[in-house]
Amino acid sequence: MKQALIKWFLSLSRLTKRTLMILIDVCIIFIVLLSSFSLRLGEWFWPQNEIVYLFLVGPLVAIPIFIKSGLYRAILRYIGFKALWTIVQAVSLFALSWGVIVLLSGIQGIPRSVIIINWIIGTLLVGGSRVIGRWWFSIKDISINSKNSQIKNILVYGAGSAGVQLATAVSYSNELNPVAFIDDNPALLNHQIMGLKIYPSNSLGKIILSMKVEEVLLAMPSVSRERSNEIINSLESYPVRVRTVPGVSELAQGKLKIDDLHPVKIDDLLGRNLVPPNQNYLRSNITDKVVMVTGSGGSIGSELCRQIIQLEPKQIILFEQNEYALYSIDQELNELVFGAEDILITPILGSIIDITKVEQVCKSFSVQTIYHSAAYKHVPMIENNIFSGIENNIFGTLACAQAAIKSNVEVFILISTDKAVRPTNTMGATKRFSELILQALAQKNVNHNIKFSMVRFGNVLDSSGSVIPLFKKQIKNGGPVTVTDPNVIRYFMTIPEAAQLVIQAGAMSKKGGDVYLLDMGAPVKILDLAKKMIRLSGLEVKDDDHPNGDIEIIYTGLRPGEKLYEELLIGDNALKTNHELILRSEEEMIPWEDLELIINALKTTLEERDYIAARNCLVKAVPGYKPKKEIQDPMYLT
Repeated sequence: MKQALIKWFLSLSRLTKRTLMILIDVCIIFIVLLSSFSLRLGEWFWPQNEIVYLFLVGPLVAIPIFIKSGLYRAILRYIGFKALWTIVQAVSLFALSWGVIVLLSGIQGIPRSVIIINWIIGTLLVGGSRVIGRWWFSIKDISINSKNSQIKNILVYGAGSAGVQLATAVSYSNELNPVAFIDDNPALLNHQIMGLKIYPSNSLGKIILSMKVEEVLLAMPSVSRERSNEIINSLESYPVRVRTVPGVSELAQGKLKIDDLHPVKIDDLLGRNLVPPNQNYLRSNITDKVVMVTGSGGSIGSELCRQIIQLEPKQIILFEQNEYALYSIDQELNELVFGAEDILITPILGSIIDITKVEQVCKSFSVQTIYHSAAYKHVPMIENNIFSGIENNIFGTLACAQAAIKSNVEVFILISTDKAVRPTNTMGATKRFSELILQALAQKNVNHNIKFSMVRFGNVLDSSGSVIPLFKKQIKNGGPVTVTDPNVIRYFMTIPEAAQLVIQAGAMSKKGGDVYLLDMGAPVKILDLAKKMIRLSGLEVKDDDHPNGDIEIIYTGLRPGEKLYEELLIGDNALKTNHELILRSEEEMIPWEDLELIINALKTTLEERDYIAARNCLVKAVPGYKPKKEIQDPMYLT
């Protein structure tokens, strides 16, 4: 009955709703006046003679004031403290106006205190009617113990300002029902906010079970990543879905909405706090300079572009062979710099193996800094397309480096990978070969102004080809989740963090030819990551111990060229730098005269499509390269 009445009222036009509210307020004003006289006189009062006119004047005075004050523009379901203050002001003005009329009328037998009582009762009834209306329309027709309810009971973890905002937003939702707060602040425990009790974290399990909680919403946007990781780990053992609110900036701008809630980010699980960047390193190769990013539409390349644009370059050249990826990052950057006409954004559609095109771009725009991010990086894909990987990763890097030398580019930074260390696959071997090219060119061109450097790091979260998006998709589809091997271990870093460290590392090189390593923190077991993602989605892993679980994990075996674990360092000679997350490695290199012979031989293998000779060239140039599989390229097998 209640739901049908609410549905009927909400279906009315705005004009009809306002008319109904005005009629209700007219009745309230009559009740207020009757109550004022009755309370003052100590008996039930009914107006007679001239006093009847004062009762009729009441609504005629009140309603225009209420309309002018905006009382009928407020939506009852969302009425807040500001609207209630407006009500107090409007009723006060009505009471004062009506009191003046009473005094000027000269009608005898009206106690002056009626005017004060009229104001007090009017405030209570007019304001109270709005509060009751808000309660009526916002109350959820559910029971905490109802198993058939589609509305989920939720806990808000964090009773600070973010938690209060979140609980307020959730209170209007038809999908979520907040039942309690969790907070570790002793000063808040056992108090209530919005009628919801605040419990300590050690009561978490008891509250989840007794209140049938299905979701926990983390409302601590400014907490450290380490503390966030601790909280998430404590929630992992419970059958609840965990979601978080946006960051502090969104909250400060008042943008928090239910739609902004998102599943726990995997970077929240890294357990490592971010290190503030060194602004001098960030700006030295970028601010007021012409910067080019190859592969600017890729995961790392696009993030580099976003961060570069914030550092105010004179011009940024977006060099990309994928038309749609180039269009997307160009549009995004133009939105970021809208109004800042002094930053030029130039999209260039082209391939890095086209040395003439790269050189032409560098000379035409007087490029000063190049971030070489373009590469083929999917291990199984390169195993099946060996020559494409060699051509793009090795000869593409060579073309860009030689074009940079001819164009008097000042700084050239190669984005490398941990798979270049003692590689077992073609992709890793091509990336190590790329590093060798820059090391050799740095030594050969020691008298030139250009500084070559390489930055090597592991997996970046949510990048193309990362396991994280795959797991998310598989969990969303109900499983199974595929893990190659139960013992596979990987290092992870967020894309923004990796890009920021790349920019800083690239500015550290003094003489060129340096290999920088990013501290990736503690390694993560992929199997544990898969289990954690399943549990934090509110689901249970299906295995022998839990045959009725939701998501099964199956093992597919290591892919061609894949290792159980990756390394960042070839030797044992990593040196510290001025940044605690950046190390410098001194590694063996091949002089240009010797490396050039291998490059020429490799070029011949491409022309002749000689797969065995090409692999032999890679083995010769990269001493640690030990292929684990036979050649997988389907063109070789046919």
